Amino acid sequence: MKKIVASSLLLASLASVVWSDPPSATERPADKAEAKPAPTKRKPHFTVSKETTYVTKPLDADGYIDYAAALHERLHRGVTPDNNAVVLLWKAFGPHPERTKMPAEFFKWLEIDPPPERGDYFIDLGKYVKERRKLDQLDWKDPIFQEQTDCSHRAWKAARHPEIAAWLKANEKPLALVIEASNRSQYYSPLAPKRTEKGSSGLFGALLPGVQKCRELANALTIRAMLHLGEGRIDDAWRDLLACHRLGRLVGRGPTLIEGLVGIAIDSIASNAEVVFLADADLKTEQIRKCLNELRKLPPMPSFADKIDVCERFMFLDVVMMVERNGLKTLEGLAGGTPNSSSFLDKITSIYLRTSIDWDPSMRTANRWYDRVAKALRVEDFAERRKQLDKIDKELKDLTKKTRESMPQPLQIIFGKDSSKIVSEWIGNVLVGLLMPAVLKVQQARDRCDQMQANLYLAFALAAYRCDNGSYPKNLEALMPKYMDKIPNDLFSGKPLVYKPDEKGYLLYSVGVNGSDDGGRDQWDTPPADDLRVRMPPPKPSPK
Repeated sequence: MKKIVASSLLLASLASVVWSDPPSATERPADKAEAKPAPTKRKPHFTVSKETTYVTKPLDADGYIDYAAALHERLHRGVTPDNNAVVLLWKAFGPHPERTKMPAEFFKWLEIDPPPERGDYFIDLGKYVKERRKLDQLDWKDPIFQEQTDCSHRAWKAARHPEIAAWLKANEKPLALVIEASNRSQYYSPLAPKRTEKGSSGLFGALLPGVQKCRELANALTIRAMLHLGEGRIDDAWRDLLACHRLGRLVGRGPTLIEGLVGIAIDSIASNAEVVFLADADLKTEQIRKCLNELRKLPPMPSFADKIDVCERFMFLDVVMMVERNGLKTLEGLAGGTPNSSSFLDKITSIYLRTSIDWDPSMRTANRWYDRVAKALRVEDFAERRKQLDKIDKELKDLTKKTRESMPQPLQIIFGKDSSKIVSEWIGNVLVGLLMPAVLKVQQARDRCDQMQANLYLAFALAAYRCDNGSYPKNLEALMPKYMDKIPNDLFSGKPLVYKPDEKGYLLYSVGVNGSDDGGRDQWDTPPADDLRVRMPPPKPSPK
C-alpha cells in the first residue's frame, strides 16, 4: 500500500539526511529515575493559511488543523438522518460490516445511534451457507460460489438454484432497506478517525467498511433481479436493477476516490445485467422507452475533481501535519502497524523534523499539485483532459525519480543557506510522488463508465427498433430521430462506434482506453482485451 511505501522510503531517505553517531554510554542518562523537566508546549512549524493548510479552522488546542472535523463541516450541510441514504444502509448491514468497530464520532456525525448488535442484517452467501449446512468452514472453491456468479449473469429460477433463492429470501428485509436508501437524495458517510489519548489516526486511518459492503448489496440486488426475470416478474427485476444504478451513483458521491471507484463498479454491475434483461424480458416498445427514460433521468456519475480538490487534499495535508507533530513513526501507524519509535535513527529524525523544518514549502508544493490535478479533471473535452492528465502523470513519475536522485546532503543541511526550506520542499515532493493518487487511471475508470452508459442507451434504442420493425437496423443512423436524438461517437477514438448486426443479434463496441480495435473482445475474453461491448444475445459466462 502507498502508506507503507511512503513510510519506509521516506524513513530510508531521511536516514541519509539526518546523520549522527549514536551517543556513547557516557552520554546517556545514568539514572533513569532522574527527574525530567515538565515538557513545554511546542509551537507548530507551519502557517495557518489558504496557501499552506488550505483551511484555517477548526484548530485543536495545540494549534493544528482538525481536518476530519473540517471535512465534516463541508460535507454534512443539508444532510439529515431522514434524507441520508447511509443511515438506512447501516441499518441494512449492521454495526460491524467487515468485522469493524466504528468510532463513536462516526455515528455522532450521522446523528443516529449505532445499530443494535442483533437484527435482521444482510448476511453474505458464504456465512449463510456455512450456517445452513452447519459447517465450521466453507471452502471458497465450493460450487455455491460459481452458482452465485452464474445467477448474476443470466435469468434463473429458484427450483434450479434453491440455496441461492433461500439466501435471497433470508435477506429480504435488508434488501428492502437498500431499495429505500437508493431513493434518498443524499449520501454522507463521515470519515471519522480513531481518537485516543495519544492522538488521532488521521483521515488516512478512517475506516470505510460500508463501501465494500455496498458492492455486496448491489450484487445481491442483481442476482435477485435475474431471479425475477427468470420467473417472469419483469417489473420487480427492473426495480432492482434501477435501484442498483441509484446506489452506485449515491456511493460515487462519497468524498473519497475509493467511494467513487466502487460507485462506478456498482453502476457497471447494473449495466451488464441490463443487457441480459433486454435479451430475456420480451418487452414491448412502450416498456423499453420507459426504461430508457428512467435511465436517462438518473443523476450523472460524480466527477473525481471534487474528491481530489477537497478530501484527497485534506488527507495529504493531514499526513504532513501528523508527521510534523509526531514524527515519521506516524506513517507506520497509518499503515495499521505499531509505530516503532525505539530506534535511535527514528528518534533523531523525528526530533529534526519537529524542530527544524518549516513545513510551509511542503504544503505549498502539495497544494499546487492538487490545484493542477483538480483543474485538469474538470476539463470537459475528452482529448484535452487526457492530454493534460498524461502530462501530469509523466511529471509525477519524473518528480519521484528526481527526488530520489537529488536527496539533500548532510553538509548542505548543516551549513547550507535556506536548509529548512530545501528539506521541506524535498519532503513535500517525496510525499507528492508517493501519496498523490494515480489520477490518470482513476479518470480512465470514469471514462469507461461513461462509455458503458452510452452503449447501454443504444442497446435500449436498438431493442425498441427491433420491437417495431422485427429486426435490428443495418446501421446506427437508422435509430434517428425516432429512437435517439443523436448517435454518440466512441469516447476513446472520437470515431463512430463499431456496430455489426447479424442474423441472431449484433455486436456494438467501443475500442476502450487503449484505443485499439480488439474486435469486440473485452476483459473477460480469452485472451483478454480492452473493448467495451454489448453483444446481443449476451454470451454465457465462462466458468472461472
